[in-house]
Amino acid sequence: MADNVTSLFRSTAAHSPSMAALARESDGAGPVDFCIPCNPYFPTPAMFEDMATRLREIITYYPSSADTITAELCSLLQLPPQCVAMGNGSTELITWIDHLLVRESLAVPVPTFGRWTDQPMETGKRVDMFPLQESGGFALDLAQYAEFIRARGTKVAVICNPNNPDGGFLHKHAVVQFMDAMADLDLVVIDESFLEFADAEVEPSVVQEAMLRPNVIVLRSLGKNFGLHGIRFGYLVANPALAGRVRSMLPKWNLNSFAEHVVFMLKEHGTEYQQSLHQVRRDRMDMSGQLSSLPGLTVYPSQGNFLFVRLPVGAEGTVVRDRMLTEHRLLVRECGNKIGSSSRFLRLVVRPQVDVRRLVSGLEQVLYGTSRRGAAVPEQATGTGYSSGTAAIDRLFSETNGAGTQGLAAQAIGAGTGAPGLPAAPAAGIGMPLPAVPSPVPVGADAGMPMPAAASSGPQQMPQQAPQPLQPPPMQPPPMQSPPVPQQPVPQQMPQQMPQQMPQQMPQHPLAAPGQVPAPASAPVPAPMPAPMPAAASYPSPQMPTGPTPPGVPARGGLTAAQVRGTDGLSQAPGASWSGAQSWPEAAGMGQLS
Repeated sequence: MADNVTSLFRSTAAHSPSMAALARESDGAGPVDFCIPCNPYFPTPAMFEDMATRLREIITYYPSSADTITAELCSLLQLPPQCVAMGNGSTELITWIDHLLVRESLAVPVPTFGRWTDQPMETGKRVDMFPLQESGGFALDLAQYAEFIRARGTKVAVICNPNNPDGGFLHKHAVVQFMDAMADLDLVVIDESFLEFADAEVEPSVVQEAMLRPNVIVLRSLGKNFGLHGIRFGYLVANPALAGRVRSMLPKWNLNSFAEHVVFMLKEHGTEYQQSLHQVRRDRMDMSGQLSSLPGLTVYPSQGNFLFVRLPVGAEGTVVRDRMLTEHRLLVRECGNKIGSSSRFLRLVVRPQVDVRRLVSGLEQVLYGTSRRGAAVPEQATGTGYSSGTAAIDRLFSETNGAGTQGLAAQAIGAGTGAPGLPAAPAAGIGMPLPAVPSPVPVGADAGMPMPAAASSGPQQMPQQAPQPLQPPPMQPPPMQSPPVPQQPVPQQMPQQMPQQMPQQMPQHPLAAPGQVPAPASAPVPAPMPAPMPAAASYPSPQMPTGPTPPGVPARGGLTAAQVRGTDGLSQAPGASWSGAQSWPEAAGMGQLS
């Protein structure tokens, strides 16, 4: 029976098997679901009871037309119906966007929702994938993304905010600037399917701005927010011409009777919906802290209703997934089939605390060997003894916090100069051999193409997408006969005084701590050249606010986990307020409805 269940994962190319398929192969009882990103607190039990009592009526008769259901939703959200098209799930809308509005090419950061890469490739389009870097916390740099789009000549750009699977969040002002910078493209799509769960900003949606622009579509989900994936309903918002073009291609009855029933009952349950979102946000913070307590597990900051985690060195995601399901009846999402990810990553849906405690207990047993089948992390301290061929790379990234060989080079320079505050080189026998000097970046035929992850400008400049703890001043490479680098252990945590962001131009001496007067130097230190920026994307990157690292979330490369996402990580932005039970939290982020 266990083999039948786990074999379902190997028969799906880009997605996990359905809960119905898992239930059929496991004696009719499905596992606890940490895989499907769904709101566990909505609808309420009373709402489910109402739907159950009216089940015969709902499934017996035809629904109203899509126009009728859309008009009711627009009345609830205070959106003009001519700017909205409702679909049988967001994937139906993605399909029509591809068929109608994507001519030849589409750019999308990866990893992300699989339909944004799979759908256009299925219709023969060129998909330009902009890789998000683990060393940067999977944060999307919009300026570099814009430069990538210009260099590739892409016609359509996609942003998922928050991104799936990592939960990365972009502030509204930055998204609007990007939309304006890309005004000459055929189309810009902002996928806000998980934005209801974000609390980093009070009004994060760009639906109002999209309706005023000729080439912008905002995609919204209802199933994820309302906890009703099975109903299959979502909508898009755009200017009347774009929305009407998509709406004209949809069948008259593309929405089912369950979707109609839910849309018409929502206006009576705005308060319950608000409470469900707040509870998911609280559970997300609690779940992040509990998972971060597991040795070797990295939890990335998220504004979605899920968390992206990197397994300890040596753990194989498919093995962890299968054992969690067969031994503990817990369904987790292994991300090895997501482009831009690997099997060392899991996406875990936010659930109530009682389920999270069961998840943590199951991971402890599977990862660290407290179950009868032993540990999934062999020789955890060194990562040796696991034969997938990636042990050396795992150790390298673990010891440099995702920065790779450039991080080792920077550590070697710091140890050689004896500069205070710089991390020392790793001890002998750990990780990969230390290079004597930073390796020059080769310049070849492709030098004119901006690198999607980190643009290189010479041997003395570190990649911008992989922030290092500190960047030493330019110096001449030491002679080959220089004494060996002192071997010292790498500090496990960066001091709290570290600067929270590496700006494009150094405002002070690179070795001076924030607020200190830099020591006089014999020669001025040249500032690194800023990365070239296309004219249409010449807006500055927002400054990261300061603040301590949230409990249980590791710092990465001198940036706290919260600072990677542009929040202080402690205080939550105030949510929208509703004056009474008849008020509805407007799903498009445009204020209170009454």
